[in-house]
Amino acid sequence: MYLFVFVLLFLAILYGPQRWARHILARYNRKEYFSGTGLEFARLLVGALDLKEVKVEVSLSGDHYDPEKKCVALGPAFAERRTLAAVVVASHEVAHAQQAAQGYPPFYARIRLIKLAEAVERAGYLVFILLPLVGLVTRSPIIGVFMLVGAGFVLIMPLLVHLITLPVELDASFHRALPLLMSGPYIPEEDLPAARRILIACALTYVVAALAGFFNLWRWARVLRR
Repeated sequence: MYLFVFVLLFLAILYGPQRWARHILARYNRKEYFSGTGLEFARLLVGALDLKEVKVEVSLSGDHYDPEKKCVALGPAFAERRTLAAVVVASHEVAHAQQAAQGYPPFYARIRLIKLAEAVERAGYLVFILLPLVGLVTRSPIIGVFMLVGAGFVLIMPLLVHLITLPVELDASFHRALPLLMSGPYIPEEDLPAARRILIACALTYVVAALAGFFNLWRWARVLRR
């Protein structure tokens, strides 16, 4: 009985916020709201913040800011719509461009950590292929230790990326995008609570990713201990 309750609670924590976030984004992405599209609003903000080198474009890979290309990218769901959700999501991604322009330390720490995680993942796959072969030849028990350590690094790096992503996303949403929307003549004051809900929904997707990372690490830790 306790196990059943635990499983239900875990599923509610893991999938509940995700479903709520999707509901909020869909709810505020229906009604035509703004005079321009999400793409046009992003360009307006880029100009207002004097981010001269930053481009804005539609991307099929979703909403994000590419620091290498210096490009704010919006998926078609928000780039081509004139909704409140499109306006708020656009402001969030432009906030990432502002973080990059101002040298926000966690933003660049996240980029470095992502590159390190990718290198660790590639090295981990190589280790898992080569070490068993070495173990068959040498029959050394230390090979198992090396594989355990390698597995630990491969599992923990994505979790670290999720953890450092959280403050970056929260800063973009609530210290930059929301004050920007509040200070300019962009949306009426009565719509600010809805804008805040949209930003919370965006942040929850990263909270869920971090929780999933914790669960994956815990699950594999139990397996490896056996």
